[in-house]
Amino acid sequence: MKRIVKTAGTLGLMGCAVMSSPSAVAGDSGWYAGANIGQSREKIDDARITAQMLVAPTTSVSIIDDNRDTGYKLFGGYRYNKSVAVEAGYFDLGQFGFTATTAPAGTLTGKIKLKGLNLDAVGTLPLTEKFSALGRLGLNYAQTRDSFIGTGAATVLNPNPSKNQINYKLGAGLQYDLTQSLGMRVEAERYRINDAVGNRGDVDMYSLGLVYRFGVEKPAPAPRAAEPEPVAAPKPVVVAPPPPPRKVVFSADSSVDSLFDFGKAIVKPTGKQALDRFAADLKGADYEVITVTGHTDRIGSRKYNQKLSERRAEMVKAYLVESAGIPASKIKTRGVDGAEPVTKPGECKSKKGARATKQLIACLAPDRRVEVEVIATRTSE
Repeated sequence: MKRIVKTAGTLGLMGCAVMSSPSAVAGDSGWYAGANIGQSREKIDDARITAQMLVAPTTSVSIIDDNRDTGYKLFGGYRYNKSVAVEAGYFDLGQFGFTATTAPAGTLTGKIKLKGLNLDAVGTLPLTEKFSALGRLGLNYAQTRDSFIGTGAATVLNPNPSKNQINYKLGAGLQYDLTQSLGMRVEAERYRINDAVGNRGDVDMYSLGLVYRFGVEKPAPAPRAAEPEPVAAPKPVVVAPPPPPRKVVFSADSSVDSLFDFGKAIVKPTGKQALDRFAADLKGADYEVITVTGHTDRIGSRKYNQKLSERRAEMVKAYLVESAGIPASKIKTRGVDGAEPVTKPGECKSKKGARATKQLIACLAPDRRVEVEVIATRTSE
């Protein structure tokens, strides 16, 4: 009969494609914790049990297995980036057993309890905006506790053997992000175990659980419109002809630094400096409207890129309102899902391999931009 164990393992995990993940907007690294519960199933070695009991005067053996129970695990981990994490935890796979009946009359009842610790490497591959695939590989440290009771022709020499041993484990699953901090997992895991009486085998657990990420940044609240201050008597102004519309493009190949990292919608410090210089140039003009347009490259689905480009435009608007004091009512935003590239057709070709993917991302950098168009009605003296 096989035994399940505490796992403490390390592993190398699946390599995940370098793609922008919505859940990474608030940051890729950090601590997390969670819990799963589900059904555990053990493969009881009936053939080995029968062979051990078929000793004269025993002529036949029939076995009834109890190979399913409720299992659970508690875990915590650290996410190094959007693709790789290390996870450790405690698991209890439950209790399994069998009853063997012999002829001449006799019975042997066996039970085993499986608990342990695990340490896994976990890989994540984003599939959609909220769904991700998970893969894990690691080691488990198991404590197996057996108990045997025999009657009649079935005799027991050691009624309570136990054993501690390290072995491997592996698993796969899916995760759905309910929020940026809270996700739901469904997983299938296999624990390799050797019990205290020499049996070898696997215990599988199919479970559902929740995972919570700590320290995830929450979206900044929408800036509050400033209350109007008392206005003094108007000063004489010299009305000049309205200047022509002015458009500034913030991208990797423009004269200013790029505002965002690949797949992100958080303005970088260098991007904030560029926006500050742009806002300083706007002083002294009364603006009719400012249009902020966010763009993405062609990597990813159109639905995801549309949302990402809209978030980029909204982040630039929020910064101009909060830092430059531009009224929110005069700024309009829109997103373009990669349908208006500035790179030429065929200029950036996709190749196989992780190295080629990085080259493609770098080549498409000019397409990941933000355009700010300003129309001023007049300037003040």
